[in-house]
Amino acid sequence: MRFVVVGGTGTVGSRVAQALRDRGAAVRVLTRSPEKARAMPAGVEAVVADLRQPSTLVAAFAGASGAFMATPLSPTETQEGLAAVAAAAAGGVERFVYMSAAGIDAYPHIPHFASKAPIEQAVRAAGMRYTLLRPNDFFQNDLRYQSPIVQHGLYPQPVGAVGVSRVDVRDIADAAATALTERGHEGRTYTLGGPDELTGDEIARVYRRHLRQPVRYAGDDLDAWSAQARTALPEWLVENLRIMYEHMCKHGMLATDAELAAARRLIGHGLRTFEEFVAEVASGWRS
Repeated sequence: MRFVVVGGTGTVGSRVAQALRDRGAAVRVLTRSPEKARAMPAGVEAVVADLRQPSTLVAAFAGASGAFMATPLSPTETQEGLAAVAAAAAGGVERFVYMSAAGIDAYPHIPHFASKAPIEQAVRAAGMRYTLLRPNDFFQNDLRYQSPIVQHGLYPQPVGAVGVSRVDVRDIADAAATALTERGHEGRTYTLGGPDELTGDEIARVYRRHLRQPVRYAGDDLDAWSAQARTALPEWLVENLRIMYEHMCKHGMLATDAELAAARRLIGHGLRTFEEFVAEVASGWRS
């Protein structure tokens, strides 16, 4: 079997590519970067294509039996995702797994989620055997916060005090690989979260415990967060994420027991905990 991974050089897609390779599948990674294409590990085929240029996508899906797609955060995310779905269906792809977002039905006012809803609809209508994965916030998003956590003792992501079922991207990758290579997941939608109900204060406590240094939660002040985020992110993304964080702070984003049980059955093992993730990264950060 040959599988295409759209977004295969990203945080989740690279893990999906590895999980598929571990199962003995042939993997083709779609990237718009010739440099990244040349840097693919041995055994991974790379094809240079651009979701913003649909004519470049035809060859990417040729001969593939299945595909995984994670769409990039961009103002044109919806259009890019729709182009990939159309190209995959036209190319004869039989199985398609799309990584959407937890809460997409319940919170359509959040732009980060709303951009994915039309892509989900297109996947359902394309005639392929599909599975939709809706993960919560990734543990691995914290890797970008190493400096504020370690150097300044601050956890900056404003997740609030209600609780978020954050998830390890390795569990997402395992879920995607299972959905692509095993039967029984066609037409299914899975919400993927972790077993912990994580608040900002609890996240800071876990880092404090494993780093063995003071770490505190920076708080729910979204004006302060936005001002800091604008130094690194484009304005449209800051505003989109602010709406998501405002929801998290007020309402949380927790998976149900039924959703977590279904995720465990799909993944085939227990859900990784945030404590385990931090224990892994803290040793490297301390050194």
